[in-house]
Amino acid sequence: MHFDQRTQQAMREFGLSTEEIAEISEAVVAATAEDADALEAFFADLDTVYSDMELAHSASEFPEHGLEYVDLYTHADDLRGYIKFDGWGAYVEGGRVLSESVVELTLGPTVDDRVRFAADRDEL
Repeated sequence: MHFDQRTQQAMREFGLSTEEIAEISEAVVAATAEDADALEAFFADLDTVYSDMELAHSASEFPEHGLEYVDLYTHADDLRGYIKFDGWGAYVEGGRVLSESVVELTLGPTVDDRVRFAADRDEL
């Protein structure tokens, strides 16, 4: 179970049983895995993506990135991994599907921001 002791205690105080808390925990873990799968599927067939990332060397509002791969993994409710672009990459510290055509990744050091990605610049 990934809930800390305080959270579990609060859930019990609101009337949830240990079994119900375990079911909620399992549902959160499953939802995280589904999100990781959906995010990887979004990037799977793309060679180029566009983002709302601020880049010092780009004059474009929505820069283009040559995409090499996205590798995500989950542990409980954590979604982590790495996104590799043409010549550089960033750690992924979270993510979510915003729509069929736009996803958001929380990128770690060097970027330290939430970044939206789309296959089509007009979607951003």
